[in-house]
Parts: sequence; structure tokens; C-alpha cells
Amino acid sequence: MRYFIQLSYHGKKYCGWQRQENAVSVQELLEDNLSKLLSKKIEIIGCGRTDAGVHAKDYYAHFELENPIPENFLYRINRMLPEDIAVLTIFEVKPNFHARFDATKRTYKYFIHYEKNPFLENQSFLWNQQPTIAKMNHCIQQLLGEHDFSTFEKKGSDNKTSICKLEYAQWEETENGLVFTITANRFLRNMVRRITAALLMVGLGKLDEQEIINAVIHKLPLEVRMAVPAKGLFLWKIEYDF
Repeated sequence: MRYFIQLSYHGKKYCGWQRQENAVSVQELLEDNLSKLLSKKIEIIGCGRTDAGVHAKDYYAHFELENPIPENFLYRINRMLPEDIAVLTIFEVKPNFHARFDATKRTYKYFIHYEKNPFLENQSFLWNQQPTIAKMNHCIQQLLGEHDFSTFEKKGSDNKTSICKLEYAQWEETENGLVFTITANRFLRNMVRRITAALLMVGLGKLDEQEIINAVIHKLPLEVRMAVPAKGLFLWKIEYDF
């Protein structure tokens, strides 16, 4: 039987979702504790990678198990996991349903606050400059649709294609600062953090939106290549056609 689990995690202490040799990952802790609880070695497949320090409000993964899950599964696994990882639900799916490949949409949010706030420090980026939201929104609207986003991809990535279908992107004001929401069928490594940084430069008048459009649409080089800090980024929602 194949089971899906939905979980949330705070990424500050982790090297990201994926197992790595010399750092602690969310996948490692989840696999190790599931293996203890179920008395069997469990290998779990996630819906995608998240970078070191990135958080996930909504994350899905799947694993195989011959027998039905034990009683009080959620209570027991959550007692075993650290306080910054929470399993929210578990349910059986079709044997070939895949947490990564069957996801239809992914939504990220990036949070920025303008004034020092100890309660936001690890979930938002403190930035003392206020960009022009209208400029940033006008720029990103030009990139909606299916394009090659390799300009905003971390070098050395091993994906087969850099084509992504950008379906929604919008900056909005919040009580504390700004939030950027972006939805696509898939994202490349570092793509959201690099796009966010480039748009902020547009909002400050330090980068012309046409340079970004030319880089994506016409594959011209983009001189400004930076990324905002990971701590402000949340994987916000994963969508499936269950």
C-alpha cells in the first residue's frame, strides 16, 4: 500500500528536505522515526526539494507499507519528531500515485518585514527599503506562462529541462511589510529566491524590468544575479488531482 503524508516544518535547523551526508535534513528525521515506529526500514519520496533554511507550510511525501498503519499513528509519530516538524495527515493513495511527479501546482510565499521584530526574525527577511510594488507586479506579469527560467536557476542543477509554467505571481502589502506569492507547475533550484531578489531591484529602480524580460524571453544575459535569504521563504501549498 502507498501512503501519502502531509507535513509542515520550520527549516531553520535543516539543510533542506533532502538527505545529505554531512547535515541534518527533514527527510532523514522523518525516515528514521517512521522506521522506528513501523519496525521496518522506510524510504520516503518528497514532493520536491527545499533549500537549507526554507520552511514548508504544506508538504507531501509518500512511502510504501504492506500493512495498515498502526492506531494513533499521528500522535505517535509527532511525539517522536522534533517540535519544528509536524505530520498533519496520512492517507492511502493509488499504488502509482507519486508525491513529486503528480503534483500539478506549487505555491511559494516570500515574507519581508521593515522593522526589527523578534517574532518574525526566523520567518521573514528584515529589509529597511521600501520598493514600488506596482513596478514589481508589472514586471512579473510579463513572465506569466511557459518559459525557460534557467536565468534564475542555481548553477550545477541536474534537471532535464528549465521550462516552467508560471501561473500566478503577485506582491501585496501586509501589516509588517510585504509578501510575494508565486505559483507554477514546477520550480528550479533557487528560482523563487532569485526572482524575488531581481524584482526587489526593479522596485528600487536599480534594475530595468526589460532586462529581466530579455533574460527570460530572449535569453540575454542578466548582470544582476542574487538571491534573498532563505528564512523568508515558505513552500505554501502543493496541489494534486486526487
